[in-house]
Amino acid sequence: MLFGLDLGYGNTKLYGRAGGIVLPSHVAAAQTRAVAAVLGTEHQARPLHITVSSQNYYVGDNAHSWGEALETLDYDRFAGSAEAYALLYGAFARYLAVDPIPETEPIILYVGLPLEPLSGTETAVQETLAAVRKWLTGVHVWHADGQMHRVHVARVEITSQPNAIFFDFVLGEDGRANPQHAHLVSQETGLVSIGYNTIERQVIARGVVTQKYTAGTQYGVHWFLERINNALGGHYTLGELDTLLRANALDEAATRAALADWSRKVIEQIEKQWHGEWPRFGRILITGGGAALLNGRLLPRFQGKAIVPDDPILCIARGLYKLALKREM
Repeated sequence: MLFGLDLGYGNTKLYGRAGGIVLPSHVAAAQTRAVAAVLGTEHQARPLHITVSSQNYYVGDNAHSWGEALETLDYDRFAGSAEAYALLYGAFARYLAVDPIPETEPIILYVGLPLEPLSGTETAVQETLAAVRKWLTGVHVWHADGQMHRVHVARVEITSQPNAIFFDFVLGEDGRANPQHAHLVSQETGLVSIGYNTIERQVIARGVVTQKYTAGTQYGVHWFLERINNALGGHYTLGELDTLLRANALDEAATRAALADWSRKVIEQIEKQWHGEWPRFGRILITGGGAALLNGRLLPRFQGKAIVPDDPILCIARGLYKLALKREM
């Protein structure tokens, strides 16, 4: 069984033969008691409850309203932190509810990582890849809302998140070349992923990554949310603000000001890495949760060359799945 996995800081995305799962990457240590619904108030739906080796977590929407928030933005998560396990298991639980698979069926995971942990010395990169493979590979057993789940990850393959964007665009649902976009393979294609934690920029030309145009920096959606939090007195977790953002319930004036600041920062980061040479690219693909937020501010900047794919949030996991089909089938 093949899956594409995008361990994003805003959403954990899992894509398989039945389609994709998007789980907000909010994790909280679960409390042992909850107040019951009483007259005059509504009862808030409980987030998905994950139990791993007697440790209890809430994951997904409203998790930070139900327990102590676990919220880090460092790259240790990719080496197998408690948050990463809880989110992985939450995403798999959601997927298995749609497409049950035998416990003994081996799984091959194609994983997308940000560019920064894939940069540096060859030794450092290999250590990162080994750490990711180590925690993901093997038999995983957990409970989700009291139901036991077991999956066997037999093998893990790793590429960059921008690479996955490219594969999503040039490959069809069957892993074969998409004839509508096949011409991009011979052109320079700019790739931008505006995620929760980072802005990833990469250029692929004739199947080769152009190093001088490739980098990741930590000016993702969290930078925008931190500006809003500062304007509101700093009284929220980023997960709580993210929930309000998804519900279109943030303070309008603070949001407008923070978006203006953030859009300037994002454009500055792209221009810094591409040296103003993007007009020579055949196409620029802009994805990630930030793509929808900044759509109207970014696309005009690139004079018709830039587009946002049909599902900018799920396209990395979907691209990883398409790459898995291309290589494994």
